[in-house]
Amino acid sequence: MLNPSPRDVDRRSALRAGAGAAAAGAFAAGCTHDEGGAGPPAAATPATSPASARPGTVRAAPAPRAFPGRPPEVTHGPRDRPKVALTFHGQGDPREATAVLAEAERAGARVTVLAVGSWLDEHPAMARRVLDGGHDLGNHTQRHIDISTLPEQEAYAEITGCADRLRRLTGSIGTWFRPSRTQYATPLVQRLARRAGYPHVLSYDVDSLDFTSPGAPAVTRNVTGRIRNGSVVSLHFGYADTVTALPALLADLDRRGLRAVTTTELLT
Repeated sequence: MLNPSPRDVDRRSALRAGAGAAAAGAFAAGCTHDEGGAGPPAAATPATSPASARPGTVRAAPAPRAFPGRPPEVTHGPRDRPKVALTFHGQGDPREATAVLAEAERAGARVTVLAVGSWLDEHPAMARRVLDGGHDLGNHTQRHIDISTLPEQEAYAEITGCADRLRRLTGSIGTWFRPSRTQYATPLVQRLARRAGYPHVLSYDVDSLDFTSPGAPAVTRNVTGRIRNGSVVSLHFGYADTVTALPALLADLDRRGLRAVTTTELLT
């Protein structure tokens, strides 16, 4: 029921030719403290999801799992295997998100999407689209505000709010949690994530800086200049530079013998 329609497929094709125009009206905030121009946070959502977000009959999505020997906050995977994880902060124009997923799948890559709960409220079909492509789907808080500055109760509500949306849409709270507007979780946020059911917080060791809109070649260089075995890369939906950069980025990984896999596979 939530698979993309033929019209959506046509939109993906059109987007590759004109990603810049699609990005002009997209709202997609980045996730580090020094990012500007992110726009106001989304309004708080009600305790119950909208009718459009009801999952119907769907297969259960993978749940979080613990990786013994891995720290509470994961920044990278094993350095002795030629695998990497491309992770996308999930909000913004769903056409761009769909284009990114389609390009990854065309190249045989699998990615990890950390979705914002308010984005899922607006675009519930994206949850199933991510999973149907064989990708990881996780939690990036409910409203994408600076979770590090919130008191304990509010921070926990940001984690569980998104977890509740994911559970209603997919049958699972998602495979990973990543805090919003920061690369690293505070000890409090790590503890709250564990309480919510996430054994590990997912960070990264390579930042594409795509949220600064530096141009597609710069996005590619920012990743390829630092990526190595086991790297976890931070990227974003909602930016035209990311859509445009992805084919060259994936081609470079292929030339270097690096395989883009889900974070779960990276650590397995």
